[in-house]
Amino acid sequence: MSVKRTSTHALGNHTSKWPLVSVIVPTKNSAGTIEKCLKSIVKQTYPKIEVVVVDGLSRDSTRKIADEFKARVVTSLSKRSEARNIGTQNSEGEYVFFVDSDMELDPDVIMNCVERIKGYDALIVPETSVGQGFWAKCKALEKSCYIGDDTIEATRFFKRSVLGAIGGYDTNLEAGEDWDISERTRCHGYIIGRIKSQIKHEEGQLILLDSIRKKHEYGRTIGRYKRKQPSNARKQLSPFRASYIRNRRILGKDPIHALGMVTIKTLEFGAGLLGLLESMISEKR
Repeated sequence: MSVKRTSTHALGNHTSKWPLVSVIVPTKNSAGTIEKCLKSIVKQTYPKIEVVVVDGLSRDSTRKIADEFKARVVTSLSKRSEARNIGTQNSEGEYVFFVDSDMELDPDVIMNCVERIKGYDALIVPETSVGQGFWAKCKALEKSCYIGDDTIEATRFFKRSVLGAIGGYDTNLEAGEDWDISERTRCHGYIIGRIKSQIKHEEGQLILLDSIRKKHEYGRTIGRYKRKQPSNARKQLSPFRASYIRNRRILGKDPIHALGMVTIKTLEFGAGLLGLLESMISEKR
């Protein structure tokens, strides 16, 4: 896989007091969200950060925006897992933080991570969902149920030495790769903690049909994860999650969006199952 580095700038005030944190952001035609993402990184209270954007040959202004924010831009036509590994290889921080281009960080996320990781090897950063419209609010309600659930939330902040020991992300996985790296971190004997500050996942104007199509594509590749982590996959991919029972009071306070959540989850599950069946039939041919 050819890789081209187009700029080599870092964000933040590099004082010797603080260990460097590398923020890895994979992109592909992400101009609609990358500016908010990078702004949230610039506004971090932590003073020593570098940003590495791994761009998959975007045809929009993604790379231009990244350059404006003085991020290091690496060009590579690769899937998400490989892009994250390439970003790690092209970074220098003692800690590595993986962020998607449609995410915004609370201002103290990285500071909290650096302070918290002193007693751990990797960290979970809680993720909430924001967006416009009815279905986006249903998705936000669903995501709120997962906060504190180690089976659903995945690690994003790592000691570089830990990533090296476990081999980074599995490039054979296009879905479930975040769950997989969390499980492998635990299986290697490393300790995973969590912080309270949050990441906001920008859903925008969530369209139901688009969400269903996305889950269908997800289903076409999730089989690899199921075969690798069968025990975990049964719990993580089930439409009946313990998180919903634990948060029944939250769901009960918002019955309209809770009903919408059930609707969207049912349709997504069906689309994902169809995609999985299609992939299984294709593999047998």
